[in-house]
Amino acid sequence: MNEPKQVPPPSGATVPEPWLRGTLLNVPPVARGVLHALELAQEDLQKYCAGLTDEEVNTHPAGLAPVAFHLRHIARSLDRLLTYAEGRALTPQQLIELASELDSGVTRSVVFEELSAALNHSAARIRALAHGDLSEQRTVGKKALPTNVGGLLVHIADHTQRHVGQAITTAKLMLSQRR
Repeated sequence: MNEPKQVPPPSGATVPEPWLRGTLLNVPPVARGVLHALELAQEDLQKYCAGLTDEEVNTHPAGLAPVAFHLRHIARSLDRLLTYAEGRALTPQQLIELASELDSGVTRSVVFEELSAALNHSAARIRALAHGDLSEQRTVGKKALPTNVGGLLVHIADHTQRHVGQAITTAKLMLSQRR
């Protein structure tokens, strides 16, 4: 099934959120919702966080985690959660990356490039899982906590949006301190 042709909105018009655009109709509903959540994450993070300086993305205002942490955490947690959804164990590299998410000194452009690449790669992986059995059992973490593919996909959307909100709030705090 082909996607409907997207017509750009008139100048100054508000674009509806991805889930209201009539896109991804060839993807089953659960995976479609996850893909739309990732699209919204990318759009919102670009809108609210891309204008920060390198210093601002690394700052811990009021003791909060910096925007860079949230962007890296989104990117890297997508990889980890999808690894579990695919029925695989985490690699030593994924564990090293997990431990470095709070490291400071990353540039805005590097962290946004990592995020963009992760969102694109994750979308392909989600599409690969979309037509499978979402009730297929999976485990998460060292304790092998029980879940299933569908649960992991829904958690990917929830978890991503949680960190998007935190990144946006932190970015707004950083921008308010410019004044």
